Amino acid sequence: MTATAGPVLTVPDTSSAALAALTSEIASTAASYDRSGDIPEAGLRAVHRGGYLTATVAARYGGAQLDHAEVARVLVAIGEGDPSVALIVANTLAAHLAQATVGNWPEELYREVLGRSVEQPILINAVRAEPELGAPARGGLPATLASRTADGWILNGRKSFATGGTALSYHLVWVVTDESPARVGHLIVPADADGITWHHTWDHLGLRASNTHDVSYTDVRVPLENFSEIPFQDGVYRDPAAASGPASFGHAALYVGVARAARTAFAEYARTRVPTALGKPIAETERIQSVAGEIEAQIVQAETLLYGTLHRLAAGETDVAQSLSVVKVLIARSVIAAVQTAVAALGNAALTRHNPLERHLRDVLCVRVHPPQEDAVLLSSGRSVLRPQT
Repeated sequence: MTATAGPVLTVPDTSSAALAALTSEIASTAASYDRSGDIPEAGLRAVHRGGYLTATVAARYGGAQLDHAEVARVLVAIGEGDPSVALIVANTLAAHLAQATVGNWPEELYREVLGRSVEQPILINAVRAEPELGAPARGGLPATLASRTADGWILNGRKSFATGGTALSYHLVWVVTDESPARVGHLIVPADADGITWHHTWDHLGLRASNTHDVSYTDVRVPLENFSEIPFQDGVYRDPAAASGPASFGHAALYVGVARAARTAFAEYARTRVPTALGKPIAETERIQSVAGEIEAQIVQAETLLYGTLHRLAAGETDVAQSLSVVKVLIARSVIAAVQTAVAALGNAALTRHNPLERHLRDVLCVRVHPPQEDAVLLSSGRSVLRPQT
């Protein structure tokens, strides 16, 4: 496609210094939003101001169209500041990336999205899980129904775990149509459409400011062109989330940021904690130095897996695509191990809400919920290994 004129989007600065400043600014409000559970508006404003919310917009629309590795760097930095902000941002970046590569949005509507994005944070998320079905990656079709009308669709259903909550500007709602044969796909639904009701169900262990509430749709009218189909494969529906792609590494990246934040919290505590019997900071003891080394080893492992895999994909190593889901599992294990190592070494001091390590521990455990989940990945990988050779 040829480039066309559009809104002037802020070019994101991905230098190490700029990302460090972004982390610091977002981190300054993370604890208060964790306590309140409110939408992390300050962090989202900071991300928007720096152009990071539109970093994956295609060059043909005037966007920076950052590659996967650069997007991962951005999300590591945001996740280090506040993973609730990072999760909301990751979902929005994924939507822009899908438009850059597939182009499912009506052109006029997408240009409207970009125009609004110049002035304020425009947040987008795929709203997919359901109370009865659970996560789509586990299989099954949605109960949320898109009924065909003469000029569009009428949407009815209830969804769970809709990250971003009332801050969302657009919902990409996973639906099944009432056609014969039925089709499955996403409806692009403006957040201000009549018939949308939020249910404040999110009271979670971690990512408390992500506002991942339930939402219901009652006779919501949607234009005909706002439907994007996910084709069946050989007559069978296979959800895209059942396997990892490079875009899905954005979720893994933000938890690498959490592990980095835990490393910082551990080091700051160790440098300032001076037990009476010891008479010097615990950072000067070999035990704590060894613990710090183990934390560092886990983070280095996670970062190497994250960036190394994305760079291999960019270099055209197609074989690595078969291992993406396993790599995500290994990154998850590493970041959890890093934070748990820090907490275990400090004991009670790390579990008080006066210490940020307590929050980092709660947040990092959420890495396990993103599809595909570990048990499904290991089962699929194991079956592939044991499949008879031909």
